[in-house]
Formats: sequence, C-alpha cells, structure tokens
Amino acid sequence: MAQAPIEPYALDSNWDHIYTNGKRLQPRGRETLEVNNPATGDVIAEVPVSTTDDVDDAVEAAVEAQSEWAAMPPQARAEVIQKALGILQENGDTIAESLVAEGGCTRFKAGVELEQLAPGIMAESASFPTRMVGKTADSVIPGKEHEVHREPAGVVSIITPWNFPFHLSMRAVAPALALGNAVVLKPDPHTPVTGGLLLAKLFEDAGLPAGVLNVVPGGTEAGERAVSHPDVNVVSFTGSTEVGKQIGEVAGRDLKVQALELGGNNPQIVLNDADMDIALNAASFGSFMHQGQVCIKINRHIVHESVADEYVERLSQRAKGLTVGNPDDPAVEIGPIINESQRDQMMEFLEESVEQGATIETGGDNDGLYVEPTVLTNVANDMPISCNEHFGPIAPIITFSDVEEAIDIANDTEYGLTASVHTTNVQRGKSIAKRLETGMVHLNDQPINDEPHIPFGGVKNSGLGRYNTDAIIDEFTETKWISIQNKSREFPI
Repeated sequence: MAQAPIEPYALDSNWDHIYTNGKRLQPRGRETLEVNNPATGDVIAEVPVSTTDDVDDAVEAAVEAQSEWAAMPPQARAEVIQKALGILQENGDTIAESLVAEGGCTRFKAGVELEQLAPGIMAESASFPTRMVGKTADSVIPGKEHEVHREPAGVVSIITPWNFPFHLSMRAVAPALALGNAVVLKPDPHTPVTGGLLLAKLFEDAGLPAGVLNVVPGGTEAGERAVSHPDVNVVSFTGSTEVGKQIGEVAGRDLKVQALELGGNNPQIVLNDADMDIALNAASFGSFMHQGQVCIKINRHIVHESVADEYVERLSQRAKGLTVGNPDDPAVEIGPIINESQRDQMMEFLEESVEQGATIETGGDNDGLYVEPTVLTNVANDMPISCNEHFGPIAPIITFSDVEEAIDIANDTEYGLTASVHTTNVQRGKSIAKRLETGMVHLNDQPINDEPHIPFGGVKNSGLGRYNTDAIIDEFTETKWISIQNKSREFPI
C-alpha cells in the first residue's frame, strides 16, 4: 500500500536546510540542531546551524533583493501578504500539530497563535503598503514647499523566541515585508521550524521574490552576526532583558534602529471592591496559560488583604483542577516546560522563596519537565519568585492594605511591560493605571493581550519601541524631507 504524501508544512517534512535567496542550502559548517518534543523528549527534526558566513550570505541576498521589492506597487506587496494568510488558513491544522510538538504547547494555545494572533497581524500588515503616508507643509521661506516621505528602512534582522514562535516571528516579518524591507530571520534554536523555516515556505508559496526573506537557524554565532552585520539597518528582537541589553549594545554602536520586546514582571492588582469571579478567571488564565511561559503573564498577584483569603482559596482550587500532561491530548491544559534549564531556574526561585518564608498552598513539585500549577502565599516583593521573571505556572500572592502600597509594590521592579487592575470602579482603576510604570495596563482583565491595531511594548527594562499598527511602521521605515524652492531665493553671501 502506497504511503500518504508528507504534508509540506508538517514537522516530518524535510527541514534540513537554511533558506537563502529563495534556495534551500546546506550551511558552511557541519553542526546541526536536534529539535526535541519537550513533552516526550523525542527528536522530531534536525536543522542545520548557520555560521557567520551563512548569515553574511543571507544579508547579501537581502540587500540585493530589497530595492526591487520596495519598488513594487504597494498592492503587489499587499497581495503577497494576503496570499500567505490564505495559505496559513488552509494549512492551519497541520501547522498547529507542528507547534504542539515543537513548542510543547496545548492545542488551545496553538489555536490562539494560528487563528487569532498571526492572522491578525498579517491582515493588518496587508494594509501597510498604502499606509506609508508622508505629508506636505508650507515653508517660512517664500517660494519653498516641503514634502516628508516615508521609505523602507532596508534590511531588517529579526531574532525571535520559542514561546510563541510562529506569531512572534510573523509579528515582525509580515510588517517588515509589507513596508518594502528585506528580512533575515534567526529563529530560536528550540523552534527553528515553526519560528523560521515554515514561514519561509509560507511566503515562498505566496510568491515572495527570492532574497526578500532569508532564514538562518542557529545559535549565538548566527544571532550575533545578524545584529552586527553592517548592512543590517534595523534589529527586531523578542526575548530576555539580559540578551536584549547585549543586542542593544552591539546594535547601538552602528546606530541601528532597534525594536526590543524584553522581559516582564507583570502585576495583577486586585482591589477590595473587585468582582472576584472576574478577577479569578483572569488570574487562572493569566498565570497558567502555556504553562506560564508568556512574557505578558501575571508574575505577581497583588491582592487587598480583605479579599486575599478568598482569592487564595479559589485560585488554589482552580490550580488543582488543571490537567497536566502531554499537550497532544486535547484535554490537557498544562504541558511541559520547554527545557531543563528553564525548569531548574523557576524551581530554584521557588525553593529559595520558600526558604525565605513563602508558603506553598498548592503545587510546588515537578515530574521531569512537567511543573505543577503552583500558588504561593506569604510572599514578599523582594523574594526571588517576585523580583525575577519566572517563566512557569507559578502564582505568587502579595497582600496590601491601601492603594498607595499596591502601586509601590507594582512599580518596585526593573521591568515595565504590562499590568492589570481589578476594581468595580473604573475611574479608580484608570487613575491607578496611569500611575503604573508599564507600557500596557488592562482593567478587569488579565495582561495576556495582543491586538494588531494597538501599539504593544514596554518601558524600563522591558524594551524599546513598539510593535503593531502605526508604531511598527515607524520602526521599520525612515522619513525623508524633500524641499522644493520654486522661485529664486536671495542669499546674503
């Protein structure tokens, strides 16, 4: 009996290549990445490791292709994005299976990524070619007029993480392409297929010209060159603050534009008048979605002392009721942590905090990469589980007695990505939101929110620049002033 053909977007397709100038190539070196399914430990793909020379080739291809791509009519660029969106929707089920296997995410999370987030930014990006608008202005000099044009930045280097690999790559790739740039994409080593090579296949099938999108899977060597190459004009990075600072230092030497979305230590403030059903629905999703491996998850629950007992009891019950296991099972709600290093770090934060006086109300243990949903009380804001970004299903609860204390606790962190506030008095909530040192605040909701028509990003050590809507147009384009002197002008010398 003949075997069924392999789906071109499936993990068991051939991903043993880098993608440069529209060609599937073998890298200069011989090293490969073994891509593991974190739920089972099985090797599910092998991908080459790009060298510095491979990145140089990719940038050269991008430089050569960019000007012709930028010169295409805006409708033509928009059409490629729209075709890619159609192909994504046609192959969504297969790509979802790849996300579950490569990233260890639940089917629900894969659906959010492929049915809401990525399609949203692609649809928004398809409008960007006709939104690169300039302006005209009168001059103070007689006979002169001014035009301000917006042009593609050139070559955009994009480095993306493993937790939302497809969306967080698409969030930068689709706008960069739509605006007339060429791209060199370096996906995370844990998700080189769904965060990189799969996007190359998608846009190739949509008719993107060769060289406009290049994908160089690999590790530190490839990432460093993608940042430092002199022909790269913009660096887009999503990841940890530590790595983001290193990237910023290197890119800053050459005055490259940087769009950096970095770590978070996000508070959820629950006031004494909060609707507890709404607050707890938000608390459970905001803490445990995708095993807490989300930069905009709730990292600290700052709860008024008068409602803290109820909050702790009900959140603990919710945590106990979550199903932990292999996310290939549609019933599973909590899958594995991506790797041992991430697991060990969060368990160390947890253990040190318990030694300092925190109490585990539920959870606190792990079985391999599966970490139990955990609720902690008697937590202080300077404990390791509070002052660090913990990428796991852990909910530390800190109590407060008045609003000023809650705001002080929330702001007492180096991070400033997002936050949420729960109160039945919306005006009170808005007044608190304005005082929180974050780039985003959500009232009576949890902080895992991302919409393509709203600017997304943080302050302090949570990053530079903004993604989505007109904000990303500003990041990925340059302005040019052209003045026209229409009649002779007198000069003093």
